[in-house]
Amino acid sequence: MSTHHRHSARKTATGFVSSRMGDKSVKVTVPYKTPHPLYHKIINRKTVLHVHDEKNEANVGDKVEVMETRPISRLKRWRIINVIERAAVTAAAVSENDVAEAVPTKTTKA
Repeated sequence: MSTHHRHSARKTATGFVSSRMGDKSVKVTVPYKTPHPLYHKIINRKTVLHVHDEKNEANVGDKVEVMETRPISRLKRWRIINVIERAAVTAAAVSENDVAEAVPTKTTKA
């Protein structure tokens, strides 16, 4: 059995990077829709996958394709194949001092 054939049998999924957990690790959220068993209304659901990112190339908000792989750590069973679409804007952390400077309060003079 060739290596290519064995890889093609693995599951793949497409989702969005929701968190960077540490070096070479990300969380990918895979959304899907399913009907309610009794009322038949379509419900939005999601699966969160712990994914190995060997090159640290994915950022929060990126759309990525992942593939099932051997266990890499306690939770990681998936790895990134490629980044399909980059996030439009990278969010920057805002500190309390930045907010305090921008918003006037009773103690500060205008």
